[in-house]
Amino acid sequence: MFVGDRATYTIELTCKRGVEILPDDLSGDKLKLEGLELAGSDNSRQSGRDGATTYQFRYVVTTYRVDAPRLTIGPMTVRYATARPGQRLEEAAPAGEVQVPPASIALRSALPDEADVLDIRRDRPATPRPAVFAMLQPVGVGLVIVSIVPALLAMAAVVRRRRAHLERSPRRSVRSLRHEERASLDAVRAMDVSSIAGRRDAFTALDALVRAHVRDVCGIPGPSLTPAEIGSALSSHGTRVPVELVTTVLTTCERARYAPAHASPSADVCREAIEQVEQVIAP
Repeated sequence: MFVGDRATYTIELTCKRGVEILPDDLSGDKLKLEGLELAGSDNSRQSGRDGATTYQFRYVVTTYRVDAPRLTIGPMTVRYATARPGQRLEEAAPAGEVQVPPASIALRSALPDEADVLDIRRDRPATPRPAVFAMLQPVGVGLVIVSIVPALLAMAAVVRRRRAHLERSPRRSVRSLRHEERASLDAVRAMDVSSIAGRRDAFTALDALVRAHVRDVCGIPGPSLTPAEIGSALSSHGTRVPVELVTTVLTTCERARYAPAHASPSADVCREAIEQVEQVIAP
């Protein structure tokens, strides 16, 4: 076996009719192991047609040692007795004993048995490099430096183009942002919320409006967060945006968009949500 493997050691005893053994003599703690460890054990009993009884004890052994000189299982002595009908085995007089011979297991390894033949490290110094390689070392270092320069120039060009693009891109003013939000809210007010489909469209527009407002005003990625996550981000941001009102509106919008028809909010709830959104986007 190799280190870490498991082997099963089995002792099988067959007793004639009326002869019994003492199972305690074959318990796991009685096993004499050298270089091995007991990983588990079990036993079974089977009766034959002629009245004989066969006992089988199985022991699972393993080893994690690489320095064990040998792996052996020592001999064991098993007592047996002849019991009369109705008499317990403990009350019967011992009739004799049987010796279980020892056993040995070969420990295998992928390494040679003799450590001297390994010779992994030697005392002699390393072989010096040929002179031509020593002369070419500065040339190799120079080539590496030359190859880095184009990469640095390319990165600098990308950064310059990025900055130029940002400088050219127009930034929306606060006034234009408020104007767009007001226009979107007025469009929602003009929707027909008497039907379930109309209310879902209105709630969808309100949800997008509030999430965009949180993103543009507070710098929080509202479109990609849940209402609870948005509320937590707003609380830590320290903004003047009403946190509880934002989470309430977004929760109502999600329920209206994904709830079944019988659980959809009413038209009055939709109109109330519109007024709440107006408070959210108010300067």
